[in-house]
Amino acid sequence: MSLEYSRSAERTLMFAEAADASNAVRAQLQQDGANMAAIGAALRKLQPRAVITCARGSSDHAATFAKYLIETHARVLTASAAPSVSSVYGISQEVRGCVFIAISQSGRSPDLLSTVAAAKASGATVLALCNSADSPLMAAADLRVELRAGPEASIAATKSYLASLAAIVRVVAAWTQQAALQTALERLPDLMDSSWALDWSAALPELESATNLYVVGRGLGLGAAQEIALKCKETCGMHAEAFSSAELRHGPYTLLRKGFPALLIAQRDATLPGIETLARELARRGLPILLAGGNAPGATLLPALDAPAEIAPILLVQSAYRMIASLAVRRDLDPDHPPHLHKITETV
Repeated sequence: MSLEYSRSAERTLMFAEAADASNAVRAQLQQDGANMAAIGAALRKLQPRAVITCARGSSDHAATFAKYLIETHARVLTASAAPSVSSVYGISQEVRGCVFIAISQSGRSPDLLSTVAAAKASGATVLALCNSADSPLMAAADLRVELRAGPEASIAATKSYLASLAAIVRVVAAWTQQAALQTALERLPDLMDSSWALDWSAALPELESATNLYVVGRGLGLGAAQEIALKCKETCGMHAEAFSSAELRHGPYTLLRKGFPALLIAQRDATLPGIETLARELARRGLPILLAGGNAPGATLLPALDAPAEIAPILLVQSAYRMIASLAVRRDLDPDHPPHLHKITETV
């Protein structure tokens, strides 16, 4: 089934670009070494009292990943900015001594630029992660990381998102000088080739006719869950929501029933036992549970690589992209051109 289910999906731009993500990350890792070392030295010298992230869409899911990676490795409080505070309400916040990380594919959204300008005026050090080297965002930043994902024609961003995650790991590795992170980065492109080859077709029968989906992760994997849910929404026309496995146990838990599947993703860290416990509980209720990165009786297991937790979300999302491109085609949709969406979204 694995060859058959992907045959038509392989003709989509989404499929081709997601498949090329490993090469985008290779290109990024082979360049800008001196710049990354300088960024790490600048962050160590600054000793920021907090980190603030600012992004929209898929880039905001990368910011979620950045929060957990920074807080668990640099041990600095990290929070997400609300762009409307400055762009709509016109309020400047006190962010002196903070690092302000802006993540964007295009670097041109007005509310992002307004928020960056306000943060810089208030004394923050602005670090931009962007795929467009000549963008206004990169021009406004104090520190810059070019994602180097190359052109991306499909409206569904894939390789630029994965390049954002790789860039975040690079920044934290340069900042903390942790050898384990650097070693994980060196392995990442080859592991991405392997993750792309993994067969998640076992998920398709359950998802092909589904109307609703929960995508569940925790910690470093929460941003990956958010990204997978968004791609299911925009390319598959499915109502999909992402939750932390802890938050799912509150109100959202009651909605799960037959015909309402949940996709759980897990990385091998302290969050794994809780994800597996949740999967077992839901499977015992007879619910359709898909699980990647863990093991639970009664769940449909999707293959995942045994990789360091800091890069596992990158690999899980890439495997999911391949499945989602195929799912969209099976639902008679074009994943490259979701209705009513544009490649660059400019919000105020």
